[in-house]
Amino acid sequence: MFNLSRYFSTVSFILIVLAAGVLGPLYQKLSLQQLQALAESRNVAMAQVFQNSLQGALASLISDAVGQDARKLRASEDLDRLRQQAVVLMKGTAVVRIKVYNRIGSTIFSTDPAQIGESALNSSGFRAASKGVVVSELTHSDRIETFEGTKSDVDVLASYIPIVGKDQSIDGVFELYQNVTPFVAQLQRSLWWATAAVALVFAALYLMQFLIVRRAQGILEDQEGRIKAARDTLELQVEARTDELRRTNSQLESEIAERRQAQSKLNYLAYHDPLTGLANRRCFIERLEESLRETARHGERLAVLFIDLDQFKQVNDSLGHGVGDELLVAVAARLSEHVRLIDMLARLGGDEFICLMESVREPEEVDMLAREIIANFEQPFRLGDHELFLTASVGISLFPGDGESVLDLMRNADSAMYRAKSIGRGNYHFYTPEMTVQAKERIQMENLLRRALDNGEFRVHLQPQVDTHTGALVGAEALVRWESPELGSVMPTRFIPVAEDSGLIVGLGSWVLRETCRQFMVWRSSGFELAQVSVNLSVKQLERPEFIDVLEQILDDTGMEAACLKLELTESVVMAVGDACALLEKLRSLGISLALDDFGTGYSSLSYLKMLPVQQLKIDRSFIEGIGRNAGDEAIIRTIMELARSLDFEVVAEGVETPEQAEFLAALGCQQLQGFLHGRAVAPAEFRARWSVRP
Repeated sequence: MFNLSRYFSTVSFILIVLAAGVLGPLYQKLSLQQLQALAESRNVAMAQVFQNSLQGALASLISDAVGQDARKLRASEDLDRLRQQAVVLMKGTAVVRIKVYNRIGSTIFSTDPAQIGESALNSSGFRAASKGVVVSELTHSDRIETFEGTKSDVDVLASYIPIVGKDQSIDGVFELYQNVTPFVAQLQRSLWWATAAVALVFAALYLMQFLIVRRAQGILEDQEGRIKAARDTLELQVEARTDELRRTNSQLESEIAERRQAQSKLNYLAYHDPLTGLANRRCFIERLEESLRETARHGERLAVLFIDLDQFKQVNDSLGHGVGDELLVAVAARLSEHVRLIDMLARLGGDEFICLMESVREPEEVDMLAREIIANFEQPFRLGDHELFLTASVGISLFPGDGESVLDLMRNADSAMYRAKSIGRGNYHFYTPEMTVQAKERIQMENLLRRALDNGEFRVHLQPQVDTHTGALVGAEALVRWESPELGSVMPTRFIPVAEDSGLIVGLGSWVLRETCRQFMVWRSSGFELAQVSVNLSVKQLERPEFIDVLEQILDDTGMEAACLKLELTESVVMAVGDACALLEKLRSLGISLALDDFGTGYSSLSYLKMLPVQQLKIDRSFIEGIGRNAGDEAIIRTIMELARSLDFEVVAEGVETPEQAEFLAALGCQQLQGFLHGRAVAPAEFRARWSVRP
């Protein structure tokens, strides 16, 4: 076993010796530097004392000594007096020698007369001091001559100090020798004490660590024995376990195969739609990215076709999501098996599919593929007892003309698909740049709509509904108007679809309801009586579970009677709402009247119509326009009137603009008229001003 004690003692001893070898000289060097700095400051102070005390004599000596012979200087009485004064000043201090040099380096004064006349030009200390720098050097002398006599075994700090004249020029240089022997001796004693203290601390530390390591060595040796015993036991257990593993090898192989199968399934699900088995969005995007690189490299073209099933939501709402899922599987199978030229087909989610066509030579090839996709929906889908007819809308974007990235191509194909839907079901449309402009305008309008309600930019206008025979006012329809600071007056046909798609119609519809009821009650309190007011409802409002509560709250807040409110719904709205009959029955139970708007343009069945708790049908203006010009429109109006009489529905005709139209409708028994013939939709003040003066 590794001998930790021996290794530690050796390494620790080496480290302690190295530490002592570094710290000792470092401490000595720092101490000597501190001593030298202190002694140098004392020399500088003493030189200043000499210069201040002997200023006149020094200045005269420096100026007169230039050019004089050294022997004359030594014999000068002035020099002798100056020496005596210097000795008096140095007495009781540590300074043992003073020398003064003139600017050219000649010794013009010294406490040792024999040194007068010597040159110091070769002295680095003199040269530094003559430039204004104080330089000191610590030396040990076995024998030195001082003004007090000869001294032996002395530590001396010699300092060269510049003599600064009145004009800040260097007139000469002091050289002072300071006896620092006591300080050096004290320093040596301090070094010995510090060394001894450090040695004791290191020794104690070494001993403590050594004891700890010896204890650890004992613990390790004990653990080694235990580990050896455990290892022997473990070897026996491993051998037994090996035999067991050999017996269960086939079982392990089966588990590994199951794990591989599960991993393979996970990988499959990561790139495929679990319902239809088609590629999913992630797989399609990666394939399209790769195709874009290859297509760009070879200078070819490709197409992205966005497929959306028309009115698929009705299948889910009427037959359930189970049938809806079966239909999606059938659509995926039919497209995969019968549509040629598709290089990849994927399901993005819901009822949205997307396909990729590579190596496109001419746009006609894409046109052919789009027609083939739409043609696959001509035959019905048979799912159990159900036979379902379905159509699809297809939007197409081309690379490189319609985008350079995956996001651009998919977004533009989606925009083209919406354009295809807008022109009718079962159509396809190629992307055009104008669609992007329209999309940006739509986004701008949506952003402005979000702000408009808070800023009070909406107004409620009212259009009169009159009795067909008397022309008396029997009601009014509330229509919302938008005055935008940026867009000006915006037609409802522009902003209502945007509000529907964005979900803003819920808040806007609640505001229109509340504002209409409030205005109705303001008129009533001021003496202007209106029998009933109509408000249009959106499918988004009816789909909200809290709609009934919101409506009741509005009636309570405004104080309006439920019988004075009529709600208008289109056939498409009624068909789009799940369990519409139950919802309408709740509205009727509140006392609210119900009208079926734009009647004749929808697709509701007569059997469904007779179950709806509505009281009024509104003939769409598209049929009214054909009166006197189109026999087919007149026939439809007659049929609607007969249907209304048989079901006991009141009838209102929209869009009546001419007396001829009014006469035709009156002859058929239509009870109410609404249109420009009797007035446009106007602001409440104008509406009251016009109708309050009528009989």
